[in-house]
Amino acid sequence: VLRTTRCPGPCAMLALSLFMGYGVVLCVAGQNDTEPIVLEGKCLVVCDSNPSSDSGVTSSLGISVRSAGAKVAFSAVRGTNHEPSDMSNTSMTIYFDQALVNIGNHFDLKASVFQAPRRGIYSFGFHVVKVYNRQTIQVNLMQNDYPVISAFAGDQDVTREAASNGVLLQLEREDRVYLKLERGTLMGGWKYSTFSGFLVFPL
Repeated sequence: VLRTTRCPGPCAMLALSLFMGYGVVLCVAGQNDTEPIVLEGKCLVVCDSNPSSDSGVTSSLGISVRSAGAKVAFSAVRGTNHEPSDMSNTSMTIYFDQALVNIGNHFDLKASVFQAPRRGIYSFGFHVVKVYNRQTIQVNLMQNDYPVISAFAGDQDVTREAASNGVLLQLEREDRVYLKLERGTLMGGWKYSTFSGFLVFPL
């Protein structure tokens, strides 16, 4: 399949690119203009006469080819006030029962685990609320079953207290990220507790 795309601006460059067997892209690039083009939902072609070292495969001709699947984001919330009955005392995974955003469907809502679709830099943040006082909770953000960061809530005089934290992580393809209740009993979180993440840029 031959696709011809003319980028805006005066013609300064002619390039021919074949990407992943999805077809041939013929691009006439402008001298200073940049225009993203989606090719049949399979790849993203950016014609730029002044290419930089951003994501994707960039040639000396000024063509950057990036996967259309680069958009990855999720945000989940606990819609119930108590832990689901299937929460394992062994894993102590913190479950979320409603996905507000799940672009790419890489957050498994049932397991409450995010799995990276590709190597890249990802941003994660969480906010978990306890309801009852006289208890202490510690929440870990786990990467492949190893704790990366923690948050702590232990004020004995506060009824509702939150444990929150955030981090940037370099993940490999199929790395898993989830929240684990390391200490205490998470009794609350109705519409208050959230877990979110997104791909900042691929590597």
